[in-house]
Amino acid sequence: MMERMQEMGATVTGFKRVLADWAKRKGLEGNQNFLRNESVPWGWSLANMLVFKKVREALGFQRCKGFGVGAAPIKMETLEYFMSLNIPIRPTYGMSESSGPHSLCKMDPSWWNPASVGKDMPGVQTKIFQPDSNGEGEVCFRGRHVFMGYVNNWEKTTEAIDYEGWLHSGDMGRIDEKGFLHITGRFKELIITAGGENIPPVQLEANILREIPFLSNVMIVGDKRPYLTCLMTLKCDVDVNTAEPQDTLTPLARKAVEELGSPCTTVSAIISSRDPAVFSAISQGLERANQKAASKAQKVQKWALLNTDFSLPGGELGPTLKLKRFFVLRKYASTINSMYEQAESGGLQSKL
Repeated sequence: MMERMQEMGATVTGFKRVLADWAKRKGLEGNQNFLRNESVPWGWSLANMLVFKKVREALGFQRCKGFGVGAAPIKMETLEYFMSLNIPIRPTYGMSESSGPHSLCKMDPSWWNPASVGKDMPGVQTKIFQPDSNGEGEVCFRGRHVFMGYVNNWEKTTEAIDYEGWLHSGDMGRIDEKGFLHITGRFKELIITAGGENIPPVQLEANILREIPFLSNVMIVGDKRPYLTCLMTLKCDVDVNTAEPQDTLTPLARKAVEELGSPCTTVSAIISSRDPAVFSAISQGLERANQKAASKAQKVQKWALLNTDFSLPGGELGPTLKLKRFFVLRKYASTINSMYEQAESGGLQSKL
């Protein structure tokens, strides 16, 4: 939604563009003030009347009282964009087995930390099972919202709920000193390298996406391997009827690529020509992301740019758009294996 709105906004010029930019500044400032218990800035009511209300109506949100997001991580960029339109989105966390939400952020200074999934809802409990030296372990929760079990499947039920009534989520996380819950990955997704290093890939992937904004998806690979590699896809148009990714880059991706000095407008053109500008930008972005790695083992050594974006029809994404890692590993096995043909990594490289 954000990308489509940004594409439409890029076509607006003149006074409308000035008005929209002014209103978004007021929107972000106003919501940030609200979270600091400060009054909204001058011009807030005017921005709300001229812009915010119209945006909500256009999106079909005019009767919405609140907005939440869950199931997968969301970028801070997305949260701030909608906050600038006075559509504050609250991160939430839970499972079907916990009747939906378990923790959430509120538009309240003591309850707001968008880098987390919020604090416990009233009447529920959270604990970190077998935490490591950094306080990270399995997220478990307990309360009347936890389900009774799986129908006619006692074995699976006892795997999910222990004898004390704690529901084991399978998610890795920690609780900070202010009580906010942070999800850092899933145990099923944990990468254990050939050297025995345990690496949660989600944060590494988020760092890469933040440094290379024209990428759509990134998946870290490295389980039982000597070093980390990753698969990347470019942002491309999607068929509105089939949800299948197309070859053409999105308008925002085209603009980003053009600013790099590349004439390419399609994924196939970039890959077939090994476009120097794009490939160089990816390598440089990856180097910047690697600088944030906690250890040498968490640095990505090689990468591959795929011909097609991950999608629901392609099988790489599930119904809630979560990445199906085991499916991707099987589907792109030959591409992945090619990045490990030589044990020594000799610096950042790309493999097609």
